[in-house]
Amino acid sequence: MLFINIIKAVILGIVEGITEWLPISSTGHLILVNEFIQLDVSQDFLNMFNVVIQLGAIMAVVVLYFHKLNPFSPKKSATEKTATWHLWFKVVVACIPGVIAGLFLDDFLEEKFQNFVTVAIMLVLYGILFIVIEKRNKGKVATYDTLENLTYQAALYIGLFQVLALVPGTSRSGATILGAILIGASRFVATEFSFFLGIPMMFGASGLKIIKFIAKGNSFSFAEVLILLVGLVVAFFVSVVAIKFLMNYLKKNDFTAFGWYRIILGIILLGYYFLF
Repeated sequence: MLFINIIKAVILGIVEGITEWLPISSTGHLILVNEFIQLDVSQDFLNMFNVVIQLGAIMAVVVLYFHKLNPFSPKKSATEKTATWHLWFKVVVACIPGVIAGLFLDDFLEEKFQNFVTVAIMLVLYGILFIVIEKRNKGKVATYDTLENLTYQAALYIGLFQVLALVPGTSRSGATILGAILIGASRFVATEFSFFLGIPMMFGASGLKIIKFIAKGNSFSFAEVLILLVGLVVAFFVSVVAIKFLMNYLKKNDFTAFGWYRIILGIILLGYYFLF
């Protein structure tokens, strides 16, 4: 049984690694995949696993962007180090709405909305928004075309959009990217800032889930630790590939294709749910 669960953890790690960075909802996809490939674990562990596995994906950002995010790098000038500190301060500002909302709404939203139908509806809704917003912005010149000229006020607005991602199926990257584009950020700035914003948010969310898991009287068995580690490692390596793919893709394309993907998948899932 442990071997089967490890295989399932590998599959879930692959799903997480791909969907964390593409704006198609990693948590939503994990919930959907769990409908068909269920880990033989407690519900408490599964809820925790679906969040904590995202740490593997987040570490891919830390590794790929380590130099850019490191304010202590000896290879950076004083000006570049200052710019890096400002980037981190903007990330902190953008995290504030999500931290506050998460502390108060996490349990409620998990209980009421972490289900098949909610994920499917959110996939369709935000798929439509991606298509509409990309059409609206076609030909427009971005106000924020670099991370340096992204203002603190703009960062706060992006953080407010990230709160929407507390609803499963929305996509944390999708909500922040849409919000950033709406306020005038270029696709590259929106995407990279979404990556960086995910670092403290996912570490915080994972820590909160682990604390809640233990607070309920749970403890980690050897099998559960192994399952979680496998998912984390697979998510990390797949995320490295997914991030590189997305940034290369955006050099010549917009997010419309992801919008259509979300709509088609959401409709298929709703059809499956109501017909079967």
